[in-house]
Amino acid sequence: MERLTLSFFFVFLLLLSASFPVLTEAGSIGVNYGRIANNLPSALKVVNLLKSRGLQRVKVYDTDPAVLRAISGSGIKVTVDLPNELLFAAAKRLTFAYAWVEKNIVAYYPSTEIEAIAVGNEVFVDPHNTTSFLIPAMKNIHQALVKYNLHSSIKVSSPIALSALQNSYPSSAGSFRPELIESVFRPMLEFLRQTGSYLMVNAYPFFAYESNSDVISLDYALFRENPGVVDAGSGYRYFSLFDAQIDAVFAAMSALKYDDIKMVVTETGWPSKGDENEIGASVENAAAYNGNLVRRILSGGGTPLRPKADLTVYLFALFNENKKNGPTSERNYGLFYPNEESVYDIPFTTEGLKDYHDKPSPSPSPATGGDGKSGPVHGDGNVSKSQTGNTWCVASGEAGKEKLQASLDYACGEGGADCRPIQVGATCYNPNTLEAHASYAFNSYYQKNGRKTGTCYFGGAAYVVTQPPKYGSCEFPTGY
Repeated sequence: MERLTLSFFFVFLLLLSASFPVLTEAGSIGVNYGRIANNLPSALKVVNLLKSRGLQRVKVYDTDPAVLRAISGSGIKVTVDLPNELLFAAAKRLTFAYAWVEKNIVAYYPSTEIEAIAVGNEVFVDPHNTTSFLIPAMKNIHQALVKYNLHSSIKVSSPIALSALQNSYPSSAGSFRPELIESVFRPMLEFLRQTGSYLMVNAYPFFAYESNSDVISLDYALFRENPGVVDAGSGYRYFSLFDAQIDAVFAAMSALKYDDIKMVVTETGWPSKGDENEIGASVENAAAYNGNLVRRILSGGGTPLRPKADLTVYLFALFNENKKNGPTSERNYGLFYPNEESVYDIPFTTEGLKDYHDKPSPSPSPATGGDGKSGPVHGDGNVSKSQTGNTWCVASGEAGKEKLQASLDYACGEGGADCRPIQVGATCYNPNTLEAHASYAFNSYYQKNGRKTGTCYFGGAAYVVTQPPKYGSCEFPTGY
Protein backbone atom coordinates (compact mmCIF):
# COMPACT_ATOMS: atom_id res chain seq x y z
CA MET A 1 0.00 0.00 0.00
CA GLU A 2 11.00 2.94 3.02
CA ARG A 3 14.06 3.64 4.49
CA LEU A 4 14.66 6.84 6.43
CA THR A 5 17.89 8.73 6.76
CA LEU A 6 18.15 10.67 10.00
CA SER A 7 17.35 13.97 8.28
CA PHE A 8 14.37 12.54 6.42
CA PHE A 9 13.14 10.85 9.58
CA PHE A 10 13.21 14.21 11.35
CA VAL A 11 11.39 15.97 8.53
CA PHE A 12 8.80 13.20 8.35
CA LEU A 13 8.02 13.50 12.04
CA LEU A 14 7.58 17.24 11.58
CA LEU A 15 5.14 16.62 8.77
CA LEU A 16 3.15 14.27 10.96
CA SER A 17 2.93 16.61 13.89
CA ALA A 18 2.72 20.07 12.30
CA SER A 19 -0.64 21.74 11.83
CA PHE A 20 0.23 21.84 8.16
CA PRO A 21 3.48 21.15 6.33
CA VAL A 22 5.71 23.46 4.36
CA LEU A 23 5.19 22.13 0.87
CA THR A 24 7.26 22.04 -2.28
CA GLU A 25 6.39 20.83 -5.75
CA ALA A 26 7.60 17.26 -5.54
CA GLY A 27 5.53 14.19 -6.27
CA SER A 28 2.43 14.21 -8.43
CA ILE A 29 -1.16 13.08 -7.86
CA GLY A 30 -3.39 11.60 -10.56
CA VAL A 31 -6.62 9.63 -10.55
CA ASN A 32 -7.94 6.47 -12.18
CA TYR A 33 -11.04 7.08 -14.29
CA GLY A 34 -12.80 3.71 -14.33
CA ARG A 35 -16.16 3.40 -16.06
CA ILE A 36 -17.71 0.09 -15.00
CA ALA A 37 -20.99 1.80 -14.22
CA ASN A 38 -24.22 2.87 -15.92
CA ASN A 39 -24.74 6.20 -14.18
CA LEU A 40 -21.58 8.24 -14.76
CA PRO A 41 -21.47 11.80 -16.11
CA SER A 42 -20.30 12.51 -19.66
CA ALA A 43 -16.60 12.58 -20.42
CA LEU A 44 -16.77 16.36 -20.94
CA LYS A 45 -18.25 16.81 -17.46
CA VAL A 46 -15.55 14.56 -16.05
CA VAL A 47 -12.80 16.67 -17.59
CA ASN A 48 -14.36 19.80 -16.08
CA LEU A 49 -14.50 18.04 -12.71
CA LEU A 50 -10.83 17.11 -12.92
CA LYS A 51 -9.84 20.67 -13.84
CA SER A 52 -11.95 22.17 -11.06
CA ARG A 53 -10.13 20.01 -8.49
CA GLY A 54 -6.66 20.70 -9.87
CA LEU A 55 -6.09 17.13 -11.02
CA GLN A 56 -3.66 17.19 -13.94
CA ARG A 57 -3.15 13.49 -14.52
CA VAL A 58 -5.68 10.76 -15.28
CA LYS A 59 -5.38 7.07 -16.09
CA VAL A 60 -8.02 5.23 -18.12
CA TYR A 61 -8.46 1.53 -18.79
CA ASP A 62 -8.97 1.70 -22.56
CA THR A 63 -8.78 4.21 -25.41
CA ASP A 64 -12.42 5.26 -25.64
CA PRO A 65 -12.64 7.96 -28.34
CA ALA A 66 -15.19 10.03 -26.38
CA VAL A 67 -12.82 10.20 -23.40
CA LEU A 68 -9.70 10.98 -25.43
CA ARG A 69 -11.52 13.69 -27.40
CA ALA A 70 -12.89 15.23 -24.19
CA ILE A 71 -9.38 15.43 -22.67
CA SER A 72 -8.02 17.07 -25.83
CA GLY A 73 -6.74 20.57 -25.19
CA SER A 74 -7.40 20.35 -21.44
CA GLY A 75 -3.77 20.21 -20.36
CA ILE A 76 -4.49 16.97 -18.49
CA LYS A 77 -1.92 14.24 -19.07
CA VAL A 78 -3.39 10.80 -19.69
CA THR A 79 -2.20 7.21 -19.39
CA VAL A 80 -4.15 4.83 -21.60
CA ASP A 81 -4.43 1.07 -21.48
CA LEU A 82 -4.11 -1.72 -24.02
CA PRO A 83 -6.48 -4.28 -22.43
CA ASN A 84 -5.34 -7.77 -21.46
CA GLU A 85 -7.54 -9.34 -24.13
CA LEU A 86 -5.44 -7.64 -26.84
CA LEU A 87 -2.07 -8.83 -25.52
CA PHE A 88 -2.01 -11.92 -27.74
CA ALA A 89 -2.63 -9.96 -30.93
CA ALA A 90 -0.16 -7.21 -29.96
CA ALA A 91 2.50 -9.82 -29.14
CA LYS A 92 2.05 -11.95 -32.23
CA ARG A 93 1.63 -9.31 -34.94
CA LEU A 94 3.68 -6.16 -35.26
CA THR A 95 1.18 -4.98 -37.85
CA PHE A 96 -1.54 -5.10 -35.16
CA ALA A 97 0.61 -2.95 -32.87
CA TYR A 98 1.15 -0.45 -35.69
CA ALA A 99 -2.56 -0.27 -36.42
CA TRP A 100 -3.51 0.01 -32.72
CA VAL A 101 -1.06 2.85 -32.09
CA GLU A 102 -2.14 4.67 -35.24
CA LYS A 103 -5.84 4.43 -34.34
CA ASN A 104 -5.64 5.00 -30.60
CA ILE A 105 -2.56 7.17 -30.08
CA VAL A 106 -1.53 8.99 -33.25
CA ALA A 107 -5.12 10.04 -33.96
CA TYR A 108 -5.27 12.05 -30.72
CA TYR A 109 -1.71 13.06 -29.91
CA PRO A 110 -0.49 15.73 -29.15
CA SER A 111 -3.74 17.64 -28.53
CA THR A 112 -4.59 14.85 -26.12
CA GLU A 113 -1.47 14.66 -23.98
CA ILE A 114 -0.96 10.91 -23.83
CA GLU A 115 2.15 10.34 -21.71
CA ALA A 116 2.11 6.57 -21.22
CA ILE A 117 0.61 3.32 -22.42
CA ALA A 118 -0.14 0.62 -19.85
CA VAL A 119 0.17 -2.64 -21.75
CA GLY A 120 -2.28 -4.87 -19.88
CA ASN A 121 -3.15 -4.56 -16.21
CA GLU A 122 -2.06 -6.95 -13.43
CA VAL A 123 -1.37 -9.54 -16.11
CA PHE A 124 0.08 -12.12 -13.71
CA VAL A 125 -3.27 -12.55 -11.93
CA ASP A 126 -5.27 -12.63 -15.18
CA PRO A 127 -7.07 -16.00 -15.24
CA HIS A 128 -6.69 -16.12 -19.04
CA ASN A 129 -2.95 -16.84 -18.68
CA THR A 130 -1.63 -13.99 -20.81
CA THR A 131 1.71 -13.57 -19.02
CA SER A 132 3.81 -15.04 -21.84
CA PHE A 133 2.51 -12.40 -24.25
CA LEU A 134 3.32 -9.40 -22.06
CA ILE A 135 6.95 -8.63 -22.95
CA PRO A 136 6.52 -9.20 -26.73
CA ALA A 137 3.42 -6.98 -26.67
CA MET A 138 5.28 -4.21 -24.81
CA LYS A 139 8.14 -4.35 -27.32
CA ASN A 140 5.80 -4.27 -30.33
CA ILE A 141 3.83 -1.32 -28.98
CA HIS A 142 7.10 0.53 -28.36
CA GLN A 143 8.26 -0.32 -31.87
CA ALA A 144 5.02 1.14 -33.20
CA LEU A 145 5.72 4.35 -31.27
CA VAL A 146 9.16 4.42 -32.88
CA LYS A 147 7.53 4.11 -36.30
CA TYR A 148 5.50 7.25 -35.62
CA ASN A 149 8.37 9.01 -33.82
CA LEU A 150 6.49 9.12 -30.50
CA HIS A 151 8.79 6.85 -28.48
CA SER A 152 10.60 9.73 -26.76
CA SER A 153 7.30 11.31 -25.61
CA ILE A 154 5.18 8.31 -24.64
CA LYS A 155 6.37 5.63 -22.22
CA VAL A 156 5.39 1.96 -22.31
CA SER A 157 5.01 -0.11 -19.13
CA SER A 158 2.59 -2.53 -17.43
CA PRO A 159 1.01 -2.30 -13.94
CA ILE A 160 1.87 -5.14 -11.57
CA ALA A 161 0.03 -6.16 -8.41
CA LEU A 162 1.93 -6.77 -5.18
CA SER A 163 1.10 -10.46 -5.55
CA ALA A 164 3.98 -10.49 -8.07
CA LEU A 165 6.26 -10.47 -5.02
CA GLN A 166 7.43 -13.68 -3.40
CA ASN A 167 8.34 -11.77 -0.24
CA SER A 168 7.29 -8.31 0.86
CA TYR A 169 8.07 -8.41 4.58
CA PRO A 170 10.33 -7.08 5.80
CA SER A 171 10.67 -4.57 2.97
CA SER A 172 14.42 -5.13 2.70
CA ALA A 173 13.73 -8.80 1.81
CA GLY A 174 11.41 -7.88 -1.05
CA SER A 175 11.74 -10.26 -4.00
CA PHE A 176 9.81 -11.20 -7.10
CA ARG A 177 8.20 -14.60 -7.51
CA PRO A 178 10.94 -16.96 -8.76
CA GLU A 179 8.92 -18.25 -11.72
CA LEU A 180 8.50 -14.70 -13.02
CA ILE A 181 12.08 -13.46 -12.74
CA GLU A 182 13.69 -14.77 -15.92
CA SER A 183 10.49 -15.03 -17.95
CA VAL A 184 9.11 -11.57 -17.16
CA PHE A 185 10.84 -9.28 -14.70
CA ARG A 186 14.40 -9.33 -15.93
CA PRO A 187 13.43 -8.67 -19.57
CA MET A 188 10.77 -6.15 -18.48
CA LEU A 189 13.16 -4.16 -16.31
CA GLU A 190 15.78 -4.25 -19.06
CA PHE A 191 13.17 -2.94 -21.51
CA LEU A 192 12.20 -0.17 -19.08
CA ARG A 193 15.85 0.78 -18.67
CA GLN A 194 16.53 0.87 -22.41
CA THR A 195 13.44 2.92 -23.18
CA GLY A 196 13.70 5.30 -20.21
CA SER A 197 10.37 4.13 -18.83
CA TYR A 198 9.28 3.19 -15.32
CA LEU A 199 7.69 0.29 -13.46
CA MET A 200 3.97 0.65 -12.82
CA VAL A 201 2.81 -0.75 -9.46
CA ASN A 202 -0.66 -1.15 -7.92
CA ALA A 203 -0.40 -1.04 -4.12
CA TYR A 204 -3.28 -1.33 -1.64
CA PRO A 205 -2.39 -1.16 2.07
CA PHE A 206 -6.11 -1.70 2.70
CA PHE A 207 -5.80 -5.36 1.70
CA ALA A 208 -2.97 -5.98 4.17
CA TYR A 209 -4.76 -4.13 6.96
CA GLU A 210 -8.08 -5.85 6.31
CA SER A 211 -6.40 -9.25 6.50
CA ASN A 212 -4.35 -8.49 9.60
CA SER A 213 -6.23 -5.77 11.46
CA ASP A 214 -5.61 -7.45 14.77
CA VAL A 215 -1.88 -6.76 14.50
CA ILE A 216 -1.41 -3.93 11.98
CA SER A 217 -2.01 -0.50 13.45
CA LEU A 218 -4.72 1.49 11.72
CA ASP A 219 -2.65 4.63 12.24
CA TYR A 220 0.25 2.91 10.45
CA ALA A 221 -2.02 2.07 7.52
CA LEU A 222 -3.51 5.58 7.33
CA PHE A 223 -0.28 7.65 7.51
CA ARG A 224 -1.15 8.89 10.99
CA GLU A 225 1.33 9.43 13.79
CA ASN A 226 2.57 6.09 15.10
CA PRO A 227 5.70 4.55 16.66
CA GLY A 228 6.72 3.02 13.36
CA VAL A 229 7.87 -0.46 12.42
CA VAL A 230 11.57 -1.28 12.24
CA ASP A 231 12.82 -3.33 9.31
CA ALA A 232 15.15 -5.83 10.92
CA GLY A 233 17.10 -6.24 7.70
CA SER A 234 17.84 -2.60 6.92
CA GLY A 235 17.31 -0.94 10.28
CA TYR A 236 14.98 1.64 8.73
CA ARG A 237 11.89 2.59 10.67
CA TYR A 238 8.67 2.78 8.63
CA PHE A 239 5.83 5.08 9.57
CA SER A 240 3.41 3.96 6.87
CA LEU A 241 2.40 0.65 5.38
CA PHE A 242 2.36 2.29 1.94
CA ASP A 243 6.07 3.18 2.14
CA ALA A 244 6.89 -0.32 3.36
CA GLN A 245 5.05 -1.89 0.42
CA ILE A 246 6.69 0.40 -2.12
CA ASP A 247 10.13 -0.30 -0.71
CA ALA A 248 9.52 -4.05 -0.95
CA VAL A 249 9.19 -3.55 -4.72
CA PHE A 250 12.27 -1.33 -4.82
CA ALA A 251 14.17 -4.04 -2.93
CA ALA A 252 13.01 -6.68 -5.42
CA MET A 253 14.23 -4.48 -8.28
CA SER A 254 17.51 -3.90 -6.48
CA ALA A 255 18.02 -7.64 -6.04
CA LEU A 256 18.06 -7.91 -9.84
CA LYS A 257 20.46 -4.92 -10.15
CA TYR A 258 17.88 -2.47 -11.49
CA ASP A 259 18.22 0.29 -8.91
CA ASP A 260 17.99 2.94 -11.61
CA ILE A 261 14.42 2.16 -12.72
CA LYS A 262 11.81 4.62 -11.51
CA MET A 263 8.36 3.70 -10.24
CA VAL A 264 4.87 5.09 -10.69
CA VAL A 265 2.09 3.90 -8.38
CA THR A 266 -0.70 3.42 -10.90
CA GLU A 267 -3.34 2.41 -8.35
CA THR A 268 -3.85 2.89 -4.65
CA GLY A 269 -6.90 3.71 -2.58
CA TRP A 270 -9.18 2.83 0.29
CA PRO A 271 -12.90 1.93 0.14
CA SER A 272 -15.49 4.10 1.86
CA LYS A 273 -17.84 1.18 2.35
CA GLY A 274 -17.54 -2.60 2.57
CA ASP A 275 -19.17 -5.80 3.68
CA GLU A 276 -19.32 -6.67 7.37
CA ASN A 277 -16.08 -8.66 7.16
CA GLU A 278 -14.19 -5.95 5.24
CA ILE A 279 -12.57 -4.47 8.28
CA GLY A 280 -11.52 -0.85 7.96
CA ALA A 281 -13.76 0.08 5.01
CA SER A 282 -15.37 3.38 6.03
CA VAL A 283 -15.74 6.96 4.86
CA GLU A 284 -13.55 8.21 7.70
CA ASN A 285 -10.71 5.80 6.92
CA ALA A 286 -10.92 6.37 3.16
CA ALA A 287 -10.73 10.12 3.70
CA ALA A 288 -7.78 9.74 6.06
CA TYR A 289 -5.85 7.39 3.76
CA ASN A 290 -6.29 9.39 0.58
CA GLY A 291 -5.95 12.80 2.22
CA ASN A 292 -2.81 11.86 4.12
CA LEU A 293 -1.42 10.11 1.04
CA VAL A 294 -1.84 13.29 -1.00
CA ARG A 295 -0.02 15.21 1.73
CA ARG A 296 2.74 12.63 1.89
CA ILE A 297 3.29 12.67 -1.91
CA LEU A 298 3.05 16.42 -2.48
CA SER A 299 5.25 17.16 0.53
CA GLY A 300 8.16 15.69 -1.37
CA GLY A 301 10.73 13.06 -0.57
CA GLY A 302 10.81 9.42 -1.47
CA THR A 303 10.92 6.28 0.61
CA PRO A 304 13.50 5.23 3.19
CA LEU A 305 15.15 2.98 0.58
CA ARG A 306 15.01 5.67 -2.13
CA PRO A 307 14.75 8.99 -0.31
CA LYS A 308 15.09 11.04 -3.51
CA ALA A 309 12.46 9.11 -5.47
CA ASP A 310 9.54 11.52 -5.65
CA LEU A 311 6.52 9.45 -6.63
CA THR A 312 3.66 9.92 -9.04
CA VAL A 313 0.60 8.25 -7.54
CA TYR A 314 -2.80 7.61 -9.12
CA LEU A 315 -5.68 7.39 -6.66
CA PHE A 316 -8.24 4.68 -7.25
CA ALA A 317 -10.79 5.76 -8.24
CA LEU A 318 -12.58 8.82 -9.54
CA PHE A 319 -16.12 7.44 -9.12
CA ASN A 320 -17.97 4.72 -7.27
CA GLU A 321 -18.68 2.17 -10.02
CA ASN A 322 -22.00 0.37 -9.54
CA LYS A 323 -21.45 -2.44 -12.05
CA LYS A 324 -18.23 -3.83 -10.62
CA ASN A 325 -18.33 -7.40 -9.38
CA GLY A 326 -17.05 -8.68 -6.06
CA PRO A 327 -17.49 -7.50 -2.47
CA THR A 328 -19.17 -4.19 -1.61
CA SER A 329 -15.80 -2.43 -1.37
CA GLU A 330 -15.22 -2.89 -5.10
CA ARG A 331 -18.08 -0.48 -5.83
CA ASN A 332 -17.02 2.07 -3.22
CA TYR A 333 -13.48 3.22 -3.92
CA GLY A 334 -14.68 6.44 -5.54
CA LEU A 335 -13.63 9.94 -4.55
CA PHE A 336 -16.91 11.15 -6.07
CA TYR A 337 -20.45 9.91 -6.48
CA PRO A 338 -21.75 9.72 -10.05
CA ASN A 339 -23.56 13.05 -9.49
CA GLU A 340 -20.08 14.60 -9.03
CA GLU A 341 -20.54 15.23 -5.31
CA SER A 342 -17.56 14.33 -3.13
CA VAL A 343 -17.79 11.14 -1.09
CA TYR A 344 -15.50 12.98 1.35
CA ASP A 345 -13.49 16.16 1.14
CA ILE A 346 -9.75 15.99 0.58
CA PRO A 347 -7.38 18.27 -1.32
CA PHE A 348 -5.46 17.28 -4.46
CA THR A 349 -3.05 20.21 -4.70
CA THR A 350 -0.35 21.82 -2.59
CA GLU A 351 -2.53 24.90 -2.24
CA GLY A 352 -5.43 22.84 -0.90
CA LEU A 353 -3.18 21.10 1.59
CA LYS A 354 -2.54 24.34 3.47
CA ASP A 355 -5.97 24.07 5.05
CA TYR A 356 -6.14 20.29 5.27
CA HIS A 357 -6.34 18.58 8.66
CA ASP A 358 -6.87 14.87 9.18
CA LYS A 359 -9.29 13.99 11.96
CA PRO A 360 -7.68 11.12 13.89
CA SER A 361 -9.98 8.60 15.50
CA PRO A 362 -9.54 7.47 19.12
CA SER A 363 -6.69 5.09 19.80
CA PRO A 364 -7.70 1.65 18.53
CA SER A 365 -7.51 -1.56 20.46
CA PRO A 366 -6.28 -4.70 18.71
CA ALA A 367 -9.59 -6.43 19.27
CA THR A 368 -11.57 -3.82 17.35
CA GLY A 369 -9.32 -3.65 14.34
CA GLY A 370 -8.81 0.03 14.97
CA ASP A 371 -12.04 1.31 13.47
CA GLY A 372 -14.72 0.45 15.99
CA LYS A 373 -15.90 -2.61 14.09
CA SER A 374 -15.57 -6.11 15.38
CA GLY A 375 -12.19 -7.41 14.43
CA PRO A 376 -10.92 -10.96 14.13
CA VAL A 377 -10.65 -11.50 17.88
CA HIS A 378 -13.99 -12.65 19.25
CA GLY A 379 -12.93 -14.24 22.51
CA ASP A 380 -10.05 -14.65 24.88
CA GLY A 381 -9.76 -18.38 25.39
CA ASN A 382 -8.05 -21.26 23.65
CA VAL A 383 -9.89 -23.61 21.36
CA SER A 384 -11.05 -26.38 23.65
CA LYS A 385 -9.25 -29.58 22.74
CA SER A 386 -11.90 -31.62 24.53
CA GLN A 387 -14.51 -30.22 22.17
CA THR A 388 -12.60 -30.03 18.92
CA GLY A 389 -9.69 -32.43 19.15
CA ASN A 390 -6.73 -31.49 16.96
CA THR A 391 -7.39 -28.56 14.65
CA TRP A 392 -5.45 -26.91 11.83
CA CYS A 393 -5.67 -23.60 10.02
CA VAL A 394 -5.75 -23.49 6.22
CA ALA A 395 -6.08 -20.82 3.53
CA SER A 396 -9.35 -20.15 1.77
CA GLY A 397 -8.99 -20.52 -1.98
CA GLU A 398 -11.82 -18.00 -2.38
CA ALA A 399 -9.96 -15.20 -0.59
CA GLY A 400 -8.17 -13.99 -3.72
CA LYS A 401 -4.45 -13.73 -4.42
CA GLU A 402 -4.02 -10.21 -3.05
CA LYS A 403 -5.49 -11.08 0.34
CA LEU A 404 -3.67 -14.43 0.55
CA GLN A 405 -0.32 -12.85 -0.34
CA ALA A 406 -0.73 -10.05 2.19
CA SER A 407 -1.68 -12.51 4.91
CA LEU A 408 1.16 -14.87 4.01
CA ASP A 409 3.63 -11.98 4.19
CA TYR A 410 2.38 -11.05 7.63
CA ALA A 411 2.39 -14.63 8.97
CA CYS A 412 5.98 -15.21 7.82
CA GLY A 413 7.07 -11.75 8.96
CA GLU A 414 5.66 -9.97 11.98
CA GLY A 415 3.49 -12.98 12.81
CA GLY A 416 6.52 -15.13 13.55
CA ALA A 417 5.32 -18.24 11.74
CA ASP A 418 7.94 -20.86 10.92
CA CYS A 419 8.06 -20.54 7.14
CA ARG A 420 11.37 -22.30 6.59
CA PRO A 421 9.67 -25.51 5.33
CA ILE A 422 8.03 -23.61 2.42
CA GLN A 423 11.25 -22.05 1.10
CA VAL A 424 12.73 -23.27 -2.19
CA GLY A 425 14.03 -26.82 -1.83
CA ALA A 426 12.57 -27.33 1.64
CA THR A 427 10.21 -30.13 2.68
CA CYS A 428 6.95 -28.24 2.07
CA TYR A 429 7.93 -26.08 -0.90
CA ASN A 430 5.93 -28.36 -3.19
CA PRO A 431 3.27 -27.91 -4.28
CA ASN A 432 4.53 -24.43 -5.12
CA THR A 433 1.17 -22.66 -4.95
CA LEU A 434 0.10 -19.58 -3.04
CA GLU A 435 -2.74 -21.45 -1.33
CA ALA A 436 -0.49 -24.32 -0.16
CA HIS A 437 2.23 -21.98 1.15
CA ALA A 438 -0.31 -19.71 2.83
CA SER A 439 -1.98 -22.71 4.48
CA TYR A 440 1.31 -23.87 5.96
CA ALA A 441 2.16 -20.38 7.23
CA PHE A 442 -1.34 -19.77 8.62
CA ASN A 443 -1.27 -23.09 10.46
CA SER A 444 2.17 -22.38 11.92
CA TYR A 445 0.90 -19.03 13.22
CA TYR A 446 -2.26 -20.67 14.55
CA GLN A 447 -0.40 -23.45 16.35
CA LYS A 448 2.28 -21.13 17.78
CA ASN A 449 -0.46 -18.97 19.26
CA GLY A 450 -2.00 -21.93 21.04
CA ARG A 451 -4.94 -22.17 18.59
CA LYS A 452 -6.56 -19.20 20.27
CA THR A 453 -9.84 -17.97 18.90
CA GLY A 454 -9.17 -15.38 16.21
CA THR A 455 -5.68 -16.61 15.28
CA CYS A 456 -7.03 -18.47 12.25
CA TYR A 457 -8.83 -15.63 10.54
CA PHE A 458 -6.53 -13.34 8.52
CA GLY A 459 -9.39 -11.12 7.40
CA GLY A 460 -11.43 -14.07 6.19
CA ALA A 461 -8.52 -15.62 4.27
CA ALA A 462 -8.31 -18.66 6.56
CA TYR A 463 -10.49 -21.13 8.44
CA VAL A 464 -10.15 -23.98 10.92
CA VAL A 465 -10.36 -27.65 9.88
CA THR A 466 -10.51 -30.79 11.97
CA GLN A 467 -8.74 -33.10 9.51
CA PRO A 468 -4.99 -32.92 8.72
CA PRO A 469 -4.46 -30.77 5.58
CA LYS A 470 -3.21 -32.56 2.48
CA TYR A 471 -0.72 -30.67 0.32
CA GLY A 472 1.55 -33.18 -1.38
CA SER A 473 3.69 -35.00 1.16
CA CYS A 474 3.88 -32.01 3.52
CA GLU A 475 2.90 -32.67 7.13
CA PHE A 476 1.32 -29.82 9.06
CA PRO A 477 2.30 -29.58 12.74
CA THR A 478 -0.36 -29.61 15.46
CA GLY A 479 1.62 -27.83 18.15
CA TYR A 480 4.92 -26.20 19.07
